[in-house]
Amino acid sequence: RKGDKLKEEDSSPPQPIPRPRNGDKHEEQGLGPEPVAPQEPTAEEEALIEFHRSYRELFEFFCNNTTIHGAIRLVCSQHNRMKTAFWAVLWLCTFGVMYWQFGLLFGEYFSYPVSLSINLNSDKLVFPAVTICTLNPYRYAEIKEELEELDRITEQTLYDLYKYNSTTLAARSRGRRDVRGTLPHPLQRLRVPPPPHGTRRARSAASSVRDNNPQVDRKDWKIGFQLCNQNKSDCFYQTYSSGVDAVREWYHFHYINILSRLPETLPSLEEDTLDNFIFACRFNQVSCNQANYSHFHHPMYGNCYTFNDKNNSNLWMSSMPGINNGLSLMLRTEQNDFIPLLSTVTGARVMVHGQDEPAFMDDGGFNLRPGVETSISMRKEALDRLGGDYGDCTKNGSDVPVKNIFRSKYTQQVCIHSCFQESMIKVCGCAYIFYPRPQNVEYCDYKKHSSWGYCYYKLQADFSSDHLGCFTKCRKPCRNGSSRCYPGRTITPSTTRGMEWPKSTSSSKS
Repeated sequence: RKGDKLKEEDSSPPQPIPRPRNGDKHEEQGLGPEPVAPQEPTAEEEALIEFHRSYRELFEFFCNNTTIHGAIRLVCSQHNRMKTAFWAVLWLCTFGVMYWQFGLLFGEYFSYPVSLSINLNSDKLVFPAVTICTLNPYRYAEIKEELEELDRITEQTLYDLYKYNSTTLAARSRGRRDVRGTLPHPLQRLRVPPPPHGTRRARSAASSVRDNNPQVDRKDWKIGFQLCNQNKSDCFYQTYSSGVDAVREWYHFHYINILSRLPETLPSLEEDTLDNFIFACRFNQVSCNQANYSHFHHPMYGNCYTFNDKNNSNLWMSSMPGINNGLSLMLRTEQNDFIPLLSTVTGARVMVHGQDEPAFMDDGGFNLRPGVETSISMRKEALDRLGGDYGDCTKNGSDVPVKNIFRSKYTQQVCIHSCFQESMIKVCGCAYIFYPRPQNVEYCDYKKHSSWGYCYYKLQADFSSDHLGCFTKCRKPCRNGSSRCYPGRTITPSTTRGMEWPKSTSSSKS
């Protein structure tokens, strides 16, 4: 039977199981179906970088896996066009704001911002240099012969214009007479009709260096003098709205020519005794001596004395504020021997500056009137400018295309005045008397340089409008130290019967 046969086969003794050899696979029987063999990976799955088939698929992959909430909303709301458009606009706006912030940060970085820090120190400071001038360039008695003709013409002009009779000049003059034709460039009263053929239109007084007076509405506003070039082919009238301004500028113009002809050995150019101008001098309650000051002569302000300059072997130091701890001076001014028509003021001219800086009395000086006591407080300021990409400054002026004609360190004022004098010598052929002149160059004088006035006033107009380029060439120094002056109280001395003060005495404390 089939069943019996099956039992006979099962009752046969069991066969021994062979032991597995090395390298043979061990297969367990009776544990279920055989495991499915792993499939071979495709070439696309074996690639190191997965490339998407389209940009849309790449965009969807980025939106599904990014942590930017706005981007994933674009995919989740793709079946709603309104939501998709809203999230798209919002997402683009946030990216725009982010890049706008990046632009602000980079713009601020490349603009090289500068932080300003101010330090207040109360340590010992070097006391600045103080220059004091007499406001009288020459004694009138010494140059009376040179100025006599000019004074007579000026007096006659004032009388013709304003019926002004100067008793002082009349006493000094030999007699009044009309000699206006003896000097070149006579002062004229111009009428309403235009000037003769070949002349330019009259210019205003704004082109003048020394005169800054406002225009006055007068009937005879056209008053001035004519200036022409070398061959008289081009002329113009230097006119003024006020006759007083015209007379002052005309007198000043002729006075410059007289100065250029005066010998350098004139007694007024020699150093006067200090006691003739300064009665008392004290610094920190200690009396001054001749080793504490130097002397120079200014064509307009006369004998000038500079205290505590760079030539002083022992510079003054200041550590305490107050009147008693500074420089105290008592000055004596002489009004009797002043040049009457050159200046309308009397007293002293004072300027505070650095030891290595020249005294530009016109730019930074101020006047002290006689008969009063004036106190001046000072504050020293140091300014450091960053060069390179932060600004355009110079360290010592060696890279500035202007030669320094002053024996001092570089400052912007030194460079500007040197630039004007350089242009004056180059264009006009002579040097302006108020600035130093190089060797082998003469000062301007219409007896030697007949057209220097024409050249000077045209050059001054170009200088004021920066057509000469002086203000562009002369850069600011990277380190600049200055002393600011603050005039304080003015005390008028009381008059007593028991004590009589010398006349025209001015006292100054700083």
